[in-house]
Amino acid sequence: MKQGTPWGARLRYEFDKSMAAGPIALIGWLAVISLIVIVVAGAFLALTRIAPEGGQPVSFVEGAWESLMRTMDAGTMGGDVGWSFRGVSLFVTITGIFVFSALIGVLSSGLENKLEELRKGRSQVLENDHTIILNWSPSIFDVICELIIANTSRRKPRIVIMANKDKVEMEDEIAAKVIDLKNTRIICRSGDPTDLYDLSIVNPQTSRSVIVLSPEGDDPDSQVIKSVLALVNDPHRRSTPYQIAAEIRDSRNADVARIVGGSELQLILADDLISRIVVHSSRQSGLSAVYSELLDFDGCEIYTLEQPDITGKSFASAVMAYETSTLIGLCDEEGKLHLNPPPGRVFKQGERAVIIAEDDAAIKTASNKIRIEKEAILPAVARDPRPERTLLLGWNRRGPIITFELSRYVAPGSLLTIAADTPELEDDIKALKVSSDNMAVDYRVIDTSNRAELDALDIPGYDHVLVLGYSDHMAPQPADTRTLVTLLQLRKIAEQAGRHISVVSEMTDVRNRELAEVTRADDFVVSNKLVSMMLAQASENASMAAIFDELLDEDGSEIYMRPVSDYVAIGEPVTFYTISLAALRRGEVALGYRRQRDDDPDLRRLGGVTVNPSKSERLLYSETDRVIVLARN
Repeated sequence: MKQGTPWGARLRYEFDKSMAAGPIALIGWLAVISLIVIVVAGAFLALTRIAPEGGQPVSFVEGAWESLMRTMDAGTMGGDVGWSFRGVSLFVTITGIFVFSALIGVLSSGLENKLEELRKGRSQVLENDHTIILNWSPSIFDVICELIIANTSRRKPRIVIMANKDKVEMEDEIAAKVIDLKNTRIICRSGDPTDLYDLSIVNPQTSRSVIVLSPEGDDPDSQVIKSVLALVNDPHRRSTPYQIAAEIRDSRNADVARIVGGSELQLILADDLISRIVVHSSRQSGLSAVYSELLDFDGCEIYTLEQPDITGKSFASAVMAYETSTLIGLCDEEGKLHLNPPPGRVFKQGERAVIIAEDDAAIKTASNKIRIEKEAILPAVARDPRPERTLLLGWNRRGPIITFELSRYVAPGSLLTIAADTPELEDDIKALKVSSDNMAVDYRVIDTSNRAELDALDIPGYDHVLVLGYSDHMAPQPADTRTLVTLLQLRKIAEQAGRHISVVSEMTDVRNRELAEVTRADDFVVSNKLVSMMLAQASENASMAAIFDELLDEDGSEIYMRPVSDYVAIGEPVTFYTISLAALRRGEVALGYRRQRDDDPDLRRLGGVTVNPSKSERLLYSETDRVIVLARN
């Protein structure tokens, strides 16, 4: 404060500062006022020796006590006699009424402010070993559901969510869409996940893992990258690495995200993941059910852990050593992943096994003697690939990725016809890229829900039909509704043609898949659900993103569904040990089978797909059954 300022102005300034300090300062001022009044009244009564009529003069202490009683309870002065004493009591009582009225107002306002602060979700989280979810998107409910299943075996699991959204709104939406939380507690906080101060509220220092969702709105990838940057470059961050799983929509932003996150980040390229699964499922009916089973915490999961029992064994011997688990690869001492390595590859000390199992507690080598029907094993038969005709109905941002991925797999002379009615379709077609000359691309601008325009395409003449949603131009529900109408039209066309048409459809909402099953499509790829499951799995398994990168890469080992009759003789029951050995002889790993039986409800689940079956169980297979294998060709 500058020199020459009047004392009155200085006192007013100091008083203003103290009043701005909040409810505690106000309560302090009221206490000071009360104390002054009580002391002054007590001293006045003691000095003037004023007393009630018929009473004795009081000392300072007694006078102060009498004043305190009248300050706290206005009714105390009702029995006072003598006008001098009544005057003093009236002054003290009126002051007490003012002080306590103000005190009640201050306390009420303070409580309201505190409740408002709690409602805003700005208080510090003091949890340990919790999972953090940053940002808000429609996928968050599926992520939460998957984490709840994963948390059932943990003690006091916690999920902490931070997003630029009202805390109460988040809690209400979660309560409405996530029915059973089991033993998991969900804590919501409002804030900006890209801000270091806000990020500290959710206490990432003691977290188990962090999931960064792609938020709704413009340029979501930049928000994800900034959130990861805030996590890993926080000056006050912990010394041990974080386990971060982040969703990126545009693959062009992947390199920047990896530079920012380094080894602490598992990147889930949402559009790439869905596009690749759509392509694989379109060429092999039922394949999306295999991916769903591997990603779903409610079924079999992929674990990466050390297995001393198989150290020194070849990969083929190690595969046959497990009855209720399926060994699919290994992770060497440098952290490099090897799925379906050569059968003679020997497990070394310190290497971790990549295993599919119901639970990590169920992973153990078999102690019983295995049974193999060697006479049923058939030699491999080479089949030359043939050209394929594929029809793609509908269009969204994943269309170019699907086109490129499809061109990597098809034989020379193949054709892809794209039919849609989006405004930018012609420009998108001109910008399409293919990996080779094996596949030509044609396009038609049509209304894909119009029966007459669909009939003009001669749909029964195509080997595969893919149906994409118009999710770039419509909200999820209307986009799925239009997809459903297209699927119903395709079903009618197939019935009138008297033949089966292989149809794979992309859906946005898992609830619409159940409605779409009436269309009898071969497979449904639920985009939001698969991305959510992948994020949840990556938050629990640090190798999950690398595993699926190889499973969906043409240069790595991929999942195929092939006739069981190519591997073993049909007609007599065989164990899955037998099929596993037949696959190993071809340099493949048998993961399971697909058996569809209308009279068996268990086989109707997941389209008859069973991953990681018991290898000792003997089953009778038919010509239509498929074996699920991990192979390089």
